[in-house]
Parts: sequence; structure tokens; C-alpha cells
Amino acid sequence: MALHPEASSHILKFPHRILSQFAQVATLPERMPDPVVKRNLWWQAVILAGLVVWLYSSILFRLALQWWTDPNFSHGFFVPAFSIFVLWQNRVKLLALPRTPSSWGLPIIVLGLVTLIVGVLGAELFLSRTSLLILMAGLVIYFLGWKFFRAVLFPWAFLVLMIPIPAIIFNQITFPLQLLASKVAAAVLPLFGVPVLREGNVINLPEMALEVAEACSGIRSLMSLTTLAIIYGYLMETRTTIRVLLALASIPIAVAANSLRIIGTGLLVQYWDPDKAEGFFHAFSGWLIFVVSLSMLFLVHKLATFRREPRSSL
Repeated sequence: MALHPEASSHILKFPHRILSQFAQVATLPERMPDPVVKRNLWWQAVILAGLVVWLYSSILFRLALQWWTDPNFSHGFFVPAFSIFVLWQNRVKLLALPRTPSSWGLPIIVLGLVTLIVGVLGAELFLSRTSLLILMAGLVIYFLGWKFFRAVLFPWAFLVLMIPIPAIIFNQITFPLQLLASKVAAAVLPLFGVPVLREGNVINLPEMALEVAEACSGIRSLMSLTTLAIIYGYLMETRTTIRVLLALASIPIAVAANSLRIIGTGLLVQYWDPDKAEGFFHAFSGWLIFVVSLSMLFLVHKLATFRREPRSSL
């Protein structure tokens, strides 16, 4: 039986329609909806963060406990909080960056894990705590790329300030600060009529002897003021040079303020009451000098940004 020419043409076109429909269906899995992709990425990030927290839970707990019990490192609570604030403030720019994962992050991750193992086996808290920062850098580079890591470099580097200095380095810094504060006080007090005999970090006054102990070395105010200077520079200044200047200026400011504290204590011992100088004033002066240090830091900022206004022409 012969077919009509139009019927035969419909039969020939039928397979092509089936193939075209099949091709359209086959390409659907390749175009996964964005919410599904984002949901998968969020789940991967949550699982990875959970593994890191599980791995460092005991280390982070001991770190927070040291912040709470050791006044020298009580500023540590503000460091991660400020880093999170910086990331949140720049979240729009960070989300707009392209993700270009780099395999160079893998050796950095391995280095962080090796540092963790060495720190735990050697009971070295500084290494085990530093390994967290190395691991974080490796994860960011491996999953998000170098461009993203450069964008978060400042809040990542700022986290270094939350890790207490090793004891051997801490002692190497503290003792020279004690001697420096003693020398400055011994040189200034005679200008106010106070006879002084200095023996190391001990200042002998007619009424009593003042010992510039470790707590009076200024290391506590030095680290706290440096941390606050970086935070202040980031919030109040946009120029990198001024921010670096404020961070560097915090070091001599802290040393000078601590020397003023010792000089004030010596003057009170000589001209007022030694018991009160050792009691309330000695504790209160720490807060007072810290406020003075912040005022000096603010003054340095004003001087660094001072510009003479042009005169108006008549």
C-alpha cells in the first residue's frame, strides 16, 4: 500500500522531534539551579567548619581560659570579634569575588596539620594555636583562591594578636621594659626633688623602695594599646600609611605612659602617703594611664592628619 507524500514526510520528521526533545531533557541536569548549588556549598562549609572546631575545641577552650585568667592577654577577646566585624562589613565585596580554587592551598593545609601535631606532642601551646591560622589560610586558598585570601588578609593577620606570646619571648621583652621604666623614673624623679638610688629594677626612695615588677613593666598596656591602635586606625583612617604610623606609635606611647605611672607613684610615696601609693592609686593609675595613652594616640592621629587650611583670598 502506497503512502501519501505528506504522511511519509510526517513520519520522517517524527524521529527528529523525538531526538530534539531528548536532547533538551538531557541538558537539564547540566543546568542545576543556583539555590541547589548554594545549598550544597553551605553544607560543605558547615561540615568543614564543624571538623575544624572539633579538631581545635580543646585548644580554643584553653586559649579563651588564658584570656580570662591572665590580665596580660585579656585583650584577646576583642581580636576575633573585630576580625569577624571586618569580614561582615566587607561581605558584599567578598561575595562578589570570583572563586578560583588553587591546589597550592593543599600543602599549606598539610603544614598546618603538621604544626598542630608537633605542637600537641611537644606540649607547645604557641605552635598548636598558630597552626589554626595556617590551616585557615590553606583552606581559603584551596577552596576560594589567592584573590579571595588577599581580600581577607587583614582580618586573618589580625588574629595573630589573639595568640599569647611564648613565655621565653615574653620574658625577653618584659625585663628590658622593666629596666627602661626604672631608668626613666630614676632620671625624672630627681627633677622634682626626690632623691633616688636605682639598683636594677628597684628604685630606692627615702621613704621606701619601689620595685618595678613584671606587672609594672608595661607589657600589658603595650599589647592592649597596640591592638586598640590597629582597631582605631582601621575604623578612623583610610590611608594605610597613617594606620601603620598609629600602630607603631603605640609602642613608645605605652612605654612613656608606663614611665609616667612609676614617676607618679614615686611622687606620691615621697610627698603624700606610701601606703596609699601602694594601694588604691597603684591599681587605679593603671586605668588612668591607659586613658592617657589613648589620648596621646588620638593626638598623634590629629597631628598626622593635620592640614593647614588655605587662606581665603579677599
